[in-house]
Amino acid sequence: MLNALGVVTVVIVGLMVGVEFSVAFIMSRILNALPGDSGQLGHAHGGRMLGALMPFWYIGSLLLSAVWAVAGWQDHGAGLVVTAAGLLVVSVVMSMLLLVPINNRNRTWTPENRPADWKQQLGRWNRYHYVRVAVIIAAFALLAAALA
Repeated sequence: MLNALGVVTVVIVGLMVGVEFSVAFIMSRILNALPGDSGQLGHAHGGRMLGALMPFWYIGSLLLSAVWAVAGWQDHGAGLVVTAAGLLVVSVVMSMLLLVPINNRNRTWTPENRPADWKQQLGRWNRYHYVRVAVIIAAFALLAAALA
C-alpha cells in the first residue's frame, strides 16, 4: 500500500512539474510572440484557468507527500519524502506570497484596463515562477528517489 501511495504521489507531482515547466519555458514564449494584444489576453486567460486549478494540485501534492512521509516514517526513503514535502511547502508559500498576488491582478487585465507596468509585473511573475519550478523539480526528484 505504501508503494502505491508513493507511485501515485510521484505521478501527481510529476504531472504538476510538467505543467509548470511548460508554462515557464513554452507557453510564456508562445504568448509573448503573439501579435498585438493577443499575448496579454492569453496570459490573462491562462491566469484564470490555471489559477483555478493549481491551488488544488499544489495542496494535493503536498498532502500526498505528507501522508507518504507519515505512513512510511520507518521506511528507507522517509528522509527524502520529508525533504520533498518541505520543498512543496516552500512552493506553496512562494505561490501565496509572490505569485498569486500578481496572477490575481493579471487575470483581470484587458488591453483597456491593464496598468502601464503590466509587462514588468509579468516579468517578475516569470522570475518567481522559474524559482518555483526549480523547487518543485527538486521535490519531484527526491520523491522519485524515495521509490528506489
